[in-house]
Amino acid sequence: MSKKIRTNFWINFTLDEFNQTEWENLCDGCGKCCLIKLEDEETTEVHYTKIACRLFNDESCRCGNYKIRKKLVSDCLILTKETIKDSYRWMPDTCAYRLLYEGKELKSWHHLISGSTQTVHEVGISVKNTTIPEYDIPKEHWGDFIPSDL
Repeated sequence: MSKKIRTNFWINFTLDEFNQTEWENLCDGCGKCCLIKLEDEETTEVHYTKIACRLFNDESCRCGNYKIRKKLVSDCLILTKETIKDSYRWMPDTCAYRLLYEGKELKSWHHLISGSTQTVHEVGISVKNTTIPEYDIPKEHWGDFIPSDL
């Protein structure tokens, strides 16, 4: 049974205080966390590619098998209250989890602010209908797919 979402939970409570339903509802649906990311070993800078995880549904901008994603993709980074401190730097600068972890406010396009889950797509923040499936590009060429606009 899921717990009820409390009014303005993202303002009135810390990430640690969110119930599981609130935690899941914080996701803005941009899909960027499902992109293949490459880390520069010298600078530790994280670069997003246009290549999406094999489970990513480019049309819905969601994981195609969310409940068992870790079983299907062993290196899937599952963001939780326990892992955020070590993982937030892999999340995009616009990510609601990262913003709140860093003490910042949600963006105006976030569905909890705008009232619509479509706003993230309408303002061009999401990667909906823009990704390349992981299996279409050999791993040794992933670095060739780092766009300048992500």
